Amino acid sequence: MVNRAIRVSLAVTLLAGAVMGTAVAATPSVAVAPQYDTSHVYVAPADVDRFAQSFLATFGGKSTPQVVVNVLPVPSSTTSQLLQTPAGTVSLFGFTTPIPHPFGQERNGYLVKDMDVALKAARENGAAVIVSDFPDPIGRDAVVQWPGGVNMQLYWHTKTPDYAAFQTVPENRVYLSADRADAFIKAFLGFSHGKILADNQQAPGVDVGQGNGTYRRVDIESSFGRMAVLVTNGQLPYPFGHETTGYQVADLNATLGKATGSGAKVLVPTFDSKGRRSALVEFPGGYVAEIHQLNAAQ
Repeated sequence: MVNRAIRVSLAVTLLAGAVMGTAVAATPSVAVAPQYDTSHVYVAPADVDRFAQSFLATFGGKSTPQVVVNVLPVPSSTTSQLLQTPAGTVSLFGFTTPIPHPFGQERNGYLVKDMDVALKAARENGAAVIVSDFPDPIGRDAVVQWPGGVNMQLYWHTKTPDYAAFQTVPENRVYLSADRADAFIKAFLGFSHGKILADNQQAPGVDVGQGNGTYRRVDIESSFGRMAVLVTNGQLPYPFGHETTGYQVADLNATLGKATGSGAKVLVPTFDSKGRRSALVEFPGGYVAEIHQLNAAQ
């Protein structure tokens, strides 16, 4: 009877969590803070300085010193630096050697409190560890893959970093099919201890380059930061789907002026959608980013 009562209580708790849009996670929380989420950008060595100059001119901020290092568990060499801006952080790589598989396919890196605990939690929530943890010059790294083929790096530093909080938290933009979206959302919510802010089944298709239709957009928030899960039919005009990060700014027109004035190209001109104005930009070296401004009512 006692065991049955415990099972009933657990079921009620899980149901309440689902109604509130919050994942009831059985694994420990391993996130640190949103400012430790870095978008991974790989460009040709000749484009590294041009990209860094343009990105910083667009969003402000500064770069850490550029170093040449092997950041992988196998022989390789790359320039490496961190571009820290009020709107988001980029880990910038310019490999002078071929990039070993599957590196270059991970969209971002999340700082975790404990690598062993994080990898156990990722596995228990449905992720595959596709690159086992390995030492780097300042800590440990691993790459995990979530349902739907979403690759992310987890990293841990020997000395805990201390970065300023973002003025505006960027959104990790994840494109998925309807076949795998719910599996991804369930897995990531369990891992991140996040919550669903909105699940719009009829979001305007203009968001993903489909002006005469709708798609499903799920907004998630956790201690890792923000995420937009974009569930589409996959029939996306270029460059939609190439952008992995959306950067929020106070003045979109002014930001686009800074971008184009420093060598970036506007691939998708400004368009209005529910609660925001957006554009897609390509920076020197080929990195595509979504940039948006929220409407005053947001």
